[in-house]
Amino acid sequence: MTAITYLAGDVTTPHGSGAKLIAHVCNDLGAWGRGVVTALSRRWPEPEVAYRAWHRSGDGFALGAVQTVQVEDKVWVCNMIGQHGIRTPQGLRTATGVHRGDHSAPIRYTALEQCLHALAEEAITLQASVHLPRIGAGLAGGSWERIEPLIIEAVVDRGVAVTVYDLPSMR
Repeated sequence: MTAITYLAGDVTTPHGSGAKLIAHVCNDLGAWGRGVVTALSRRWPEPEVAYRAWHRSGDGFALGAVQTVQVEDKVWVCNMIGQHGIRTPQGLRTATGVHRGDHSAPIRYTALEQCLHALAEEAITLQASVHLPRIGAGLAGGSWERIEPLIIEAVVDRGVAVTVYDLPSMR
């Protein structure tokens, strides 16, 4: 078993050689516009376009699902739906509306775990290393102490190299 490698840097410029799979957490509302997705969209339009089309189609768009989009030769982005709704100043916003005063974390650990297992399968198929920010621990409100072991069990223990990127200001 290898450990997760932690680097200060930008996940949209993944380090190393060979095929790379950049993964991040998405919500189940079809909303795209805050967090790491802004950096992804600045670099490549394809992940956002694919995510929005996937949401509109409804075809398999659900918590625990993943969508892999090729953005360059040997570089893919994996949209992982591991977040139920989004936080707003008024409360948790879901498909059924804003739940006023409910400021609970939108991360769904079971869905994230499903995503991570699918991510590992994609990485193995593509013979790619996995690159990600601290998924689920930012806007999704999750605990990295709870998420890191999920990544180790689902991805690292399958023999896939994983690098986690922290923005330099976070270190």
